[in-house]
This record gives sequence, structure tokens and C-alpha cells, in this order.
Amino acid sequence: MVDRADVSSVLADIRSMRSQMQQQNQIRDQVRVERPQESQRPQEPGKAQGSSFGDTLSGAINSVNNLQQTSASLANAYERGDEGVDITRVMVAAQKSEVAFQSMVQVRNRVVQAYEDIMNMPV
Repeated sequence: MVDRADVSSVLADIRSMRSQMQQQNQIRDQVRVERPQESQRPQEPGKAQGSSFGDTLSGAINSVNNLQQTSASLANAYERGDEGVDITRVMVAAQKSEVAFQSMVQVRNRVVQAYEDIMNMPV
């Protein structure tokens, strides 16, 4: 039988993540409201606006890597028998890292497919 403390801690983690996401969305919306002129400025030739695709991709890869490291460290702590780590946290972290990794693989596959499509276009 699952302890109520385990379920409560998982629910608390979910609520914490939801509030963090809401705060990040509010901050992003505030930045957009405070600086609307930047998006209306003409873009200089040869200069990309905002972050580049490479920066976005490397940030996503780093995020997946962090999730996998967190998952591995929680699993190791559980295997050692640390009292502060319960199986639900380990399983949730493992599933988060698995979903993030699978989505990154799908993005990679789409990027490779798009590259191949572009390379096969007649010039």
C-alpha cells in the first residue's frame, strides 16, 4: 500500500512545478509588454533576431542532460537506502527524463529529415 506521505510529496512536487511554470510565463509576458518596440525594429541584414536555433537546441540538450543526471542520482540514492529518497520520486524523475529524452530524439529525427529534404531539392 502506498503511504499518504509519498502521494502528498509527489502532489507537492507537481504543484511546485506548476507554480514555477506560471511564474516563468508571467515573467515572459511582462518582458514582452515592457519591450514591444524591439520586435517592431527593422532587422539588420544578416543578423538573426532573438536566440539562434543552435542556442535553443543546446539549451534543450542541456535540460535533458540535467534531467537524466537528476534521475540517476536519485536512483543511486534510493539504492544506497537514503531515507530522504522514496520510490515515487525516483520513478517520477525517471519518467521525466525518459519523456524528455524521447522528445529530444524525435526533434533530432525531424531535423535530420528536414535537412535531407532540403539537400534533395533541385537547385
